[in-house]
Amino acid sequence: MAVLSAEEQEKIVHAISLAENKTSGEIRVVVENTVGDVDPITKSKQYFEELEMHNTVLRNGVLIYLAVADHQFAIIGDAGIDQHVQHEFWESTKEKMISFFRNGDYVNGLIEGIHEAGDQLQHFFPRKEDDINELPNDIYFGKH
Repeated sequence: MAVLSAEEQEKIVHAISLAENKTSGEIRVVVENTVGDVDPITKSKQYFEELEMHNTVLRNGVLIYLAVADHQFAIIGDAGIDQHVQHEFWESTKEKMISFFRNGDYVNGLIEGIHEAGDQLQHFFPRKEDDINELPNDIYFGKH
């Protein structure tokens, strides 16, 4: 899938590394062309399960999902995050991302969402000295 160039992918992975340097939270990005016959939240939950993101010790994984051709995306967090935050927690992040997406700038929209998630997670899940990276930082490309 040629949705993102190698350089763009590198920028996004770097943003994930920077964000995770502030928090014990784990951020994953899933990109595909179309969401298929479900809504983006449902698709996000499917990928959350498929990527075993619920297996982090603190249950503090965040998944940012983007279906490029459908112009749809979602952000979901694991149970550990949901215990601490209100629904608006992700809405402000989504609004910032939309401003980039409207201009077709998916890379900077994703980077903005990643940085915002890292900043927010830092308050509830600060990075500890012995923090380990529990999930890979690479972009997962979906099947659609």
